[in-house]
Amino acid sequence: MKAFLITLSLFSILIARADLSIEGSYQGKNLYVQNPEDEDGFGFCATKVTINGDVMPGGVSRSAFEIDFSLFSINVGDPVFIVIEHNDGCTPKILNPEVLLPRSTFQVTEMSISDDGFLKWKTTSEQGKLPYIVEQYRWNKWVSAGEVDGVGTPTENSYEFKVIPHSGENKVRVVQVDNSGTKKKSEEQTFTSSLPMVEMAPKKVKSEIKFTANGAAIETKYEIYDAYGNIVKKGYASSVNCENLRKGAYYINFDNKNEKFIKG
Repeated sequence: MKAFLITLSLFSILIARADLSIEGSYQGKNLYVQNPEDEDGFGFCATKVTINGDVMPGGVSRSAFEIDFSLFSINVGDPVFIVIEHNDGCTPKILNPEVLLPRSTFQVTEMSISDDGFLKWKTTSEQGKLPYIVEQYRWNKWVSAGEVDGVGTPTENSYEFKVIPHSGENKVRVVQVDNSGTKKKSEEQTFTSSLPMVEMAPKKVKSEIKFTANGAAIETKYEIYDAYGNIVKKGYASSVNCENLRKGAYYINFDNKNEKFIKG
């Protein structure tokens, strides 16, 4: 009976504890935590804080406290995992969790692109993993050509991506968008493709649009919009099935052109 009571007591202690965790990458700023009183009114909610498994010194017996990363061997850009142990029935509140989100800080040291669209670039000064969006200028706007995952370390990192060229002059760049919503852009790279100019036919469409160059079928990126600006089809092909389009006027982007057609 005595052993059962001891076991029950230990079980009660275990279920009276809970964890609040958060992870991200250190960006040079500290976290601030609001620490309410314990449910029974004695002391405060949080009982212990660990950063990457190490206990934060100084204790947490106050209504608000700071998680000071300078107390640990953590560099800007390093991953951090914080666990706040607290009593059941109350929960501490992290006031500024966004400071652990990566910022776009990359610096391009080298960048080149071949005439067939093979893009290579090297960076330094990354402070957290963010994807690189490869953008290509076509149809009078910058459009996404694809993404490459960022390494997120401040040392030199190398990347590559194969862009699908259009005929004539091509412009590409890489960008990152962080939690602030700001788009950080590299310088543009320009190359001239040897691909022939693409034509589409017919202009009055019953069932299918075909793309050709020098009289032969050719694949190209395309987007089709209705008269209200809604995109209804997109892809990369040598033809587009239009049987399910309603009758009316449409606009099509393909190769490096913008044209209009009628669906009959």
